[in-house]
Amino acid sequence: MLKIHLILLLLLTAGSAFAQSTGTERVYLSGTDVDHQKQWAFSVSEGRRAGQWDSIGVPSNWELEGFGTYNYGHDWRDRPAELGKEVGTYRHTFFVPREWRDRVVRIVFEGAMTDTEVRINGQPAGSVHQGGFYRFGYDISELLRYDADNTLEAIVAKHSANASVNAAERQADYWIFGGIFRPVYLEVHPLDYLTQVLIDARADGTLRLKAKRNAATEAAELTVQLLAAEGVPLGPVLRQAFPDSVVEVSALYPDIQSWNPEQPRLYRLRVRLVWGEEVLYETEERFGFRTVELRPHDGLYLNGQRIVLKGINRHSFRPETGRALSERDHRGDLELLREMNMNAVRMSHYPPDPRFLALCDSLGFMVLDEVAGWQDGYDTIVGPKVIRSTVLRDHNHPSVILWDHGNEGGWTLANEPYFHQYDYQQRPVLYPWALRNGLDTRHYPDYNFGIQRFRNGTTPFVPTELLHGLFDGGHGAGLRDFWESYRNNPTFTGGFLWVLRDEAVLRTDADPPYYDAAGTNAPDGIVGPHNEREGSFYAVREIWSPVRVTPVRLGRRDSIRLLVRNDFLYTDLADCTFRWRLLNTGVPGESLARIVAEGERPGPAAGRGEQRLLTLDPGPALRTAEVLEVDAIDPTGHRLHTWSWPLVAPVAKSEEIRRRRNLASAAISLQQNKQVWRLVQGELQLSFSRENGQLIDVLHGGPQIPFTQGPRTVGTAAAAVDSVWLDRSAADGSVAIHTRYAGFPHEHAWRLHPDGWLELTAAPLRLREGELDYLGISFDYSEESARSAEWLGAGPYRIWKNRRAGTGFGRWSKDYNNTITGHDFDNLVYPEFKGYHGDLYWLELSGAGHRVTILNETPGLDFRLFTPAIPEPTQGHTHPAFPPGDISFLYAIPPIGTKFRRPEQLGPSGQKSGTHTNRGDAPEPMRLWFWFARAR
Repeated sequence: MLKIHLILLLLLTAGSAFAQSTGTERVYLSGTDVDHQKQWAFSVSEGRRAGQWDSIGVPSNWELEGFGTYNYGHDWRDRPAELGKEVGTYRHTFFVPREWRDRVVRIVFEGAMTDTEVRINGQPAGSVHQGGFYRFGYDISELLRYDADNTLEAIVAKHSANASVNAAERQADYWIFGGIFRPVYLEVHPLDYLTQVLIDARADGTLRLKAKRNAATEAAELTVQLLAAEGVPLGPVLRQAFPDSVVEVSALYPDIQSWNPEQPRLYRLRVRLVWGEEVLYETEERFGFRTVELRPHDGLYLNGQRIVLKGINRHSFRPETGRALSERDHRGDLELLREMNMNAVRMSHYPPDPRFLALCDSLGFMVLDEVAGWQDGYDTIVGPKVIRSTVLRDHNHPSVILWDHGNEGGWTLANEPYFHQYDYQQRPVLYPWALRNGLDTRHYPDYNFGIQRFRNGTTPFVPTELLHGLFDGGHGAGLRDFWESYRNNPTFTGGFLWVLRDEAVLRTDADPPYYDAAGTNAPDGIVGPHNEREGSFYAVREIWSPVRVTPVRLGRRDSIRLLVRNDFLYTDLADCTFRWRLLNTGVPGESLARIVAEGERPGPAAGRGEQRLLTLDPGPALRTAEVLEVDAIDPTGHRLHTWSWPLVAPVAKSEEIRRRRNLASAAISLQQNKQVWRLVQGELQLSFSRENGQLIDVLHGGPQIPFTQGPRTVGTAAAAVDSVWLDRSAADGSVAIHTRYAGFPHEHAWRLHPDGWLELTAAPLRLREGELDYLGISFDYSEESARSAEWLGAGPYRIWKNRRAGTGFGRWSKDYNNTITGHDFDNLVYPEFKGYHGDLYWLELSGAGHRVTILNETPGLDFRLFTPAIPEPTQGHTHPAFPPGDISFLYAIPPIGTKFRRPEQLGPSGQKSGTHTNRGDAPEPMRLWFWFARAR
């Protein structure tokens, strides 16, 4: 050992940069990520380009680079498919300087799928590694040629020789890839170095450290220095004799600031191995002080504060690169999560790239770090190895608060002790979908689940998969019901939605390439494959906002009063800011919305769970304003959500628009035959059926405007027409056509006014009926003719009965598109054009050569634009009913379900609608106004 240190001291005083180094040098053989690949020689045994030597970018999945066979994890059982079991051979030449001769050189693979044999200069580096998502490495010091080129050969088998590895990883419900998909590098160490530095830093400032050496020298010491994140030393240098291969150090730092997701404060620890005054080895670890506790029959605590996890399941995935990701990808995913007001992420169903965890540390996300095992676990040979790899690699990340042992039965219980053996912090180990170890994680519960569990139980609960998305179902639909119900139980610990992204992979084996989601198998997320935001994205953002705003007093009074609630875990509302704006929305075709007043004020002092009144005093502008918008801004400047409400009634807006249009009056003439009444007002010609009073033809100085065949009652049994008559007796020159029904809606009346406005009044809602999907009236409108829609109401995204959150009241517009959410990945345009929309004030449809303006005076009326296509193949409960016709005005709309649950299983807002009127009730009629004109 003395000889080793003499050699090391000579190296420390030599002129070489490598010889002078007392730390670990990392030298990348591959690229640092998929955006910075390096080319290696490559050949694959079967599939595309089999047997050919070519170059491949590393890191990557070889399918996306044009090699081998694409497979989904169910291909082995669910559908006829070629099951690719390729073996890929990589070769790469690298130079080793002579200065490394007296250092320890290790080669490290961050991830290769799945069995990997590594050879250096033709010699095995060690045993074959098994497990596709884990860091592994070998000491190759004795295999290298110094001051010369060396050859690396990596032989990667896509499927494992170990059956349990294939069951855990290769037969899973996700895309199966092959290849070296994370970086490969050399670690160049001094001869005496630390192989492990494990930190347990608690919120009270207690710090424990466990260090392990590759070689023991009795005279050596360990020194420890706490540093601020920016490198400023804090406190004294700790010294500890290091006589053996492992040593522990403890200290107390009472003035530290703890790490939490709202204030993710980080520190650094400089750890040195010294011999006398010489530094033999030095490393730094980034960490945070925080305490994780799972308290029985109570909850999950972080730093003594009970937490609620608002999370998402996240695969490592991109359509063009598979599981090989970049810094940009990791950061982009976390920005999406932050925008949705999430504070947690589950690593489904394998450990992530370590760079992702480093970003979680600094950005403030709590992590469930998962060892693979989709629905089958590793055996007791491979399992302990991959658990060790995961725990030791990710140990010091403060973001990692829990370990997941597999998924949905994908575990071997005999392997659990290895988490406790290697985790110096002793974090809880949970079993996703099971009630075990004091935490209930049941997947996809019904709203009324269960007896002595969840909202009816006393065990802390957090469904680690919740509201399985498919197409536009799940995710935000039903979330408010679940959340409001769960939060009433003090053991509520949160939930994780399934899943973040649509996992449609680019099929480079097709001509032309296309995006494939394996039917309805591949995960269907809140965002599209390229982060296209679906409607549920904004619903989750509102429901999970840590600030909740509810109006107490709105309208054109002297002030506005709002109730604000603090749902942060650690932040006081006094540290937040509220910005408000008053808007006038203008009128269709003449003016746009504009801000007439705005301001900002600090939040009131309110701790977690408290609520306070927030009063806004906009001044005189309030008397004429039409919309109030309020932003909640957190202490970092992040906008949590924008709420908006109308300050004017629909009837007042309707009157203003008709008044401001200043249309010239013209006498109305009548043309008729046995089937039709035709009313003519200037260039406008309207034809009505004498059989049922429906509008059947519209002309305005040109081709037909394709808005016809209405109003038709939808949602209840069609009523028989009792009588239809025309009335020309009005003193103002207007002409009316009345239709009376033997049943709902009892009566509707058209009235054409001399200024060209066509009024429709439907009798007040008087109906006793339950189990309604929808209820209202419909018209036909040519979808081929449609170009765009503009409206004042809730928007811009479509809604369902159980997903109204995420929309805001205002003036919106969108061009026609045929987006099929979660299905047609080549042309995803958001917001979708088709579907149900909320709280209509006015709507203007622009078509080929024409426009149709519709004003509504009925509070709370929804409308529908066409019928979204049903994806093929389809599955689940994600295709709610739509009325006949194309454009509808509705008192009620349907809810939507998930892949696994019917809407009615998701809570109160998932139930169908019903109505019941009694004698003496005086409901308001439905009143709409129509204006037909040429396109602008």
